[in-house]
Amino acid sequence: MQSADLDLRELLSFRPDGGTMFFMGRRAIIFDAVALGLLRKELIGSLGMAAARSILTRFGYAHGRMTAESLKLEFPDLFADSWTGPKLHMLQGMVRVEENKRSDGNEDEPLVQSFWYDSYEVEQHLLHLGLSEDSVCWTLTGFASGYVSYWRGEKVYFIEDRCCGKGDAVCHVEGRTREQWGEALEPYLPYFESESGDEVFQNLAKALRETEERLKKQRRQMSCLSAGAEEFGCITARSSAMRQVVELTRRIARVDSSVIVTGESGAGKERIARLIHEESARSGRPFVAVNCGALTETLLESELFGHAKGAFTGADRDKMGLIEAAHGGTLFLDEIGEVSQSMQVKLLRVLQEREVRRVGENKSRQVDIRVVAATNRNLSDEVSKGNFRRDLYYRLRVIEVRVPPLRERNEDILPLARIFLEQASRRAGRKVTGFTPKAADQLLRYGWPGNVRELQNAVEHAVALCLDTRADLEDLPEELRSALPRAGIVESVRPLEEIEREYILAALRATGNNKARTAAELNIGVATLYRKLADYEKQGFVA
Repeated sequence: MQSADLDLRELLSFRPDGGTMFFMGRRAIIFDAVALGLLRKELIGSLGMAAARSILTRFGYAHGRMTAESLKLEFPDLFADSWTGPKLHMLQGMVRVEENKRSDGNEDEPLVQSFWYDSYEVEQHLLHLGLSEDSVCWTLTGFASGYVSYWRGEKVYFIEDRCCGKGDAVCHVEGRTREQWGEALEPYLPYFESESGDEVFQNLAKALRETEERLKKQRRQMSCLSAGAEEFGCITARSSAMRQVVELTRRIARVDSSVIVTGESGAGKERIARLIHEESARSGRPFVAVNCGALTETLLESELFGHAKGAFTGADRDKMGLIEAAHGGTLFLDEIGEVSQSMQVKLLRVLQEREVRRVGENKSRQVDIRVVAATNRNLSDEVSKGNFRRDLYYRLRVIEVRVPPLRERNEDILPLARIFLEQASRRAGRKVTGFTPKAADQLLRYGWPGNVRELQNAVEHAVALCLDTRADLEDLPEELRSALPRAGIVESVRPLEEIEREYILAALRATGNNKARTAAELNIGVATLYRKLADYEKQGFVA
């Protein structure tokens, strides 16, 4: 009998009333694919992606090798047929194999290559975990490796270089010996080879840490909808002013000096601090942010330095402070200008001695941190007034980065607004895909005294009120709709007709659509105003 003769109706036998069933004479069970998908999800959630893949790959390998051993013993003709392995995959409902090529492995040809469709692993991974960065047919490649290794009498490793689970049109695998793969096999060997218990747990811990950091970074990047050349580490920098800030930030990240980030409230200082951390050698360690202006002096001391059990009323246990928690990483002190004089002395000691002492303790603990501080105050003026210690100021201000306000980087407004629109739409479960020309035009003309934070709130307001797929002028907050064009900043030369149109329409909105008053304010005739409005309506600028 050959593989082409295999028929599931003849291979599967069972008792009609249930209890036991057999596949090719060996006991088998029917297992729901969704349950296997949930098992995969549980393994990944509990042990991490690398450990789950290792377990499932070795499970598949053992299954494939056992199947080949059984065939050789009980069905030698089927064992000799190279199509038997793929055929069994299909008969068992695992995958559909359209093409299975074998060779002698000469001239860099793989020993085996197959094209797979309808993989149950792809289906379940997408169902429970979504699109993957890597291939997901782990038990299937393990099965193929175990089966072919026994069939050839030497170890053969299958690697899936294309997979529908990561967005490819087809799943494609190749099988080669270790020598044929060379260095390309090294990243995959841990999934096939068993290890001692200690090695397993060490590798699990390492893989879990790496996976956690990678996922955090991916979530930050995805939340920004990176738009190409103007996106830097989740910072929109289309304007030349912001590009210069990003370039400076990246250079700063390479050294370990303390940094002060200055700028108006809401301009994005924390985002710059995070970029410094992410681009530095400390990126794999904690980034701990503290809003110094939001805490009282007593609470801030406890939060920063920690405390010993019994140090004060309510201190019922030892508590690690945020400075210790940032060990090896970056401590971000936001609104540093709000810190009291006594707290400034304590912070200075941490920076000088690189050690911290918990409240209520006598011993000091060494800490390795990089400090990035931020303020919307002019600390130099605060030093002159005696409100901020000069020695702490110079300790912190080894390097200063000034984040320009949004009104000084007009080119960043729309890219930022589109990012916030997508985020707000996703949170609200809405399908708002963009802005109308009038809404986009008004966003560009507004002065944004609240900077990026105000822009984010305005966009969220627009998404909440929007009745269409695009946010319109009427969906924006009232103060934004009625704002006149700002003056004094020219990003580029624009046609005079365009500027006149913008100003007239803004004036009309500011007067509540009172045309007579608008004409009077603009010092033009009412008839002239009506004529211009008629032209604007034809051009699609007036609804």
